[in-house]
Amino acid sequence: MLAFKNGDFGARLPSDWTGVQGKIADVFNETIAIAERLNDETARVSRAVGKEGKLKQRMVLAGATGDWATKVESINMLIHDLVWPTAEVSRTIGAVARGDLDQLMALDVGGRPLEGEFLRNAKIVNKMIEQLGVFTSEVTRVAREVGTEGKLGGQAQVKGVSGVWKELTESVNQMAGNLTAQVRNIADVTIAVANGDLSKKITVDVRGEILQLKEAINVMVDQLRSFAAEVTRVAREVGTEGKLGGQAVVPGVAGTWKDLTDNVNSMASNLTTTAVARGDLSRKITVDVKGEILELKNTINTMVDQLNAFASEVSRVAREVGTEGKLGGQAEVRGVGGTWKDLTDNVNSMASNLTNQVRNIAQVTIAVANG
Repeated sequence: MLAFKNGDFGARLPSDWTGVQGKIADVFNETIAIAERLNDETARVSRAVGKEGKLKQRMVLAGATGDWATKVESINMLIHDLVWPTAEVSRTIGAVARGDLDQLMALDVGGRPLEGEFLRNAKIVNKMIEQLGVFTSEVTRVAREVGTEGKLGGQAQVKGVSGVWKELTESVNQMAGNLTAQVRNIADVTIAVANGDLSKKITVDVRGEILQLKEAINVMVDQLRSFAAEVTRVAREVGTEGKLGGQAVVPGVAGTWKDLTDNVNSMASNLTTTAVARGDLSRKITVDVKGEILELKNTINTMVDQLNAFASEVSRVAREVGTEGKLGGQAEVRGVGGTWKDLTDNVNSMASNLTNQVRNIAQVTIAVANG
């Protein structure tokens, strides 16, 4: 019995005792055998659950009754209570990994509410999942509004976040803010160009492909302003002031802009100049967009239509008056304003003045010829 007291479950009383001593020996040996089995089973379950991660393992003590059975049930309940939070966390985190943010940890086990650290940990996990849900919802909303619906100015609103989540939210909002500023600045400039105002340029700070777009539009505005100024000057000199020999000099233009410059110069003196650059007015924006991006698309396409009409009419009048000798022609460009209207009026004024001058000279010449 002293060995049993000291934890030696292998100790046994002699089995050959008889009488009362024999019965005591048998009961003692059975008791120590149960204790030994309980000890072995406890060690097995401890190793299986704690070391090997077999969370469904439980103690089994066949034939246990009374407090022995109660002890087994208590240990199994302890294992269950300790294992359940781990299993529940694994379930919810697994759902998060699959993109399911609707799964939360239960705050009770079998109708019994969690307490202490178990309750605190469950609330922490649930708060994390809820914040992830709000974050993903807001980021998705902003991405949809800005990237798909063309609704600029949207910002993600995620309350109570910090650390990486706060940095992510700020990064998304910065991206949306930059896109909004860039697109609106581009829209302002293109609307101004469409309205004949060539004084505006894109000033927003950009990088990469947006920088290339910014530079291309600003170069276009510079070329249009230079072209408009030169055509206006030549039209005024030749058509109004009578200064013959003037030529429009527009460095860096090509395509339609070069054709327009050449036609104006041809009408003025039948001379042509050569310039190098771009000016293709045959293309329009066709991509499917919405919101403010749609307004920008429509504005640019309207601008292209107006420029095409302007280019066509000026070329026609220049060809008729300057090359074919058909006097009296006038450029008709509907819906233009600002610089474009001034250009059209100047070309028409030049053509009208040339027509009046030539016809007056012709009348005098015919009169002289007729004596």
